[in-house]
Amino acid sequence: MFVIDPRLVDSVDVSKKRLAFLFDGLRSLDAALQARGSRLLVRRGDPVEELCKLAGESGATGVYAEEDVTPFARRRDGAVAEQLPLHLVGGLTVHPPDAVRKDDGSPYTVFTPFSKRWRALPLPHAGDIVSTPERIQTPPDLASLSIPAQPALPVGVPFVAGEAEAQRRLRSFTQGENPHVQRYRDARNRPDLDGTSQLSPYLRFGMISARQAVAAGLTARAAAHSDDARGGADTWISELIWREFYLAILHHFPFVRRGSFQRQYDGIAWENDHASFAAWCEGRTGYPVVDAAMRQLRATGWMHNRSRMIVASFLVKDLLIDWRWGERWFMQHLVDGDPAANNGGWQWTAGVGTDAAPYFRVFNPVLQGKKFDPQGDHVRRWLPELRNVPDKFIHEPWTMPVSQQRQAGCTIGIDYPAPIVDHKAARERVLVAYSAAKKE
Repeated sequence: MFVIDPRLVDSVDVSKKRLAFLFDGLRSLDAALQARGSRLLVRRGDPVEELCKLAGESGATGVYAEEDVTPFARRRDGAVAEQLPLHLVGGLTVHPPDAVRKDDGSPYTVFTPFSKRWRALPLPHAGDIVSTPERIQTPPDLASLSIPAQPALPVGVPFVAGEAEAQRRLRSFTQGENPHVQRYRDARNRPDLDGTSQLSPYLRFGMISARQAVAAGLTARAAAHSDDARGGADTWISELIWREFYLAILHHFPFVRRGSFQRQYDGIAWENDHASFAAWCEGRTGYPVVDAAMRQLRATGWMHNRSRMIVASFLVKDLLIDWRWGERWFMQHLVDGDPAANNGGWQWTAGVGTDAAPYFRVFNPVLQGKKFDPQGDHVRRWLPELRNVPDKFIHEPWTMPVSQQRQAGCTIGIDYPAPIVDHKAARERVLVAYSAAKKE
């Protein structure tokens, strides 16, 4: 059963693309169940009321669901448990947040020791994965709503919802003679390359399990024939552990959904300039590596992880805009938007979270572009007005002589904006703001 909760689908944090992906996934699940003699029951309303109705209609004596860690989910499940015999099971993570603790029972707040303890616990292998039963029965006389046809997934979104596509992507990434996962360590930071698994939307909605992803990573590692190849698999598994780390942080410290883990940074004197924020959202900051990523997000509902760090650093450190503005914008647009991972990533880059980057680490958008998109392929894909700009100027087009601007058909300030902020001056400004908050 799936209950469409108006509090979630009508939330200001909802992404229409993510909602469309969810609905497509429900249709795929319903088709898979029908092929096994069953079907998906869909209701809309308050989960407590709808589950109580269904229990009465079906004679069910128990409700089973996967445990979630967000504050909203925990309040909802607590309300259900007061009315019905609710049994929560694992599955969101490989290891439940409460299973990965220090020797004294306290939760980890630094990734490396968390990762070591996580890896020391029993890990799943391919033989542990349970296959789906061939037949599943559902009483035929229970009412069910149609899965909403709107919003529909736009053509530009590069994700097909459902378990079948998730399994195909996992196989493509981890299996074969020379699988992509074995090159992941070197390729993962390049937005101009197809070097990541792009499984995050499927993990987000349970279309593939974290256990199966880790098992596939371990299998690929065991099959690797070089240290580099093993390192690629290890790095990918580490990224899956980061996902579980942020889920554990949200589980143990739910206040991070509304404020900084390091509380003193809630006192930062943000500029919060609305015009600058709009320029960031729309991909017209004048810094190509930032603008390309932001336009990719609006068009596809996805953004490369390196790009996420770059644009987050630019918003917070260069524009001195509250990281929570960016966190919400991401949730309003990402197909893979996940409260724990999104919050953790923003707090890490802003330097205000647990195990965060130092506040004085300020990404230089020009250097980041030159390092991770060296020929400007990613920039040119999403910023067609820069298509004819020479490689030498692609990440700082405002330095082009006027004659070359005319030759490239890109006049700065007309065809493409001049930088809205001077990076060097912005860096000095943000260091003062953070230092002041830290002293209070």
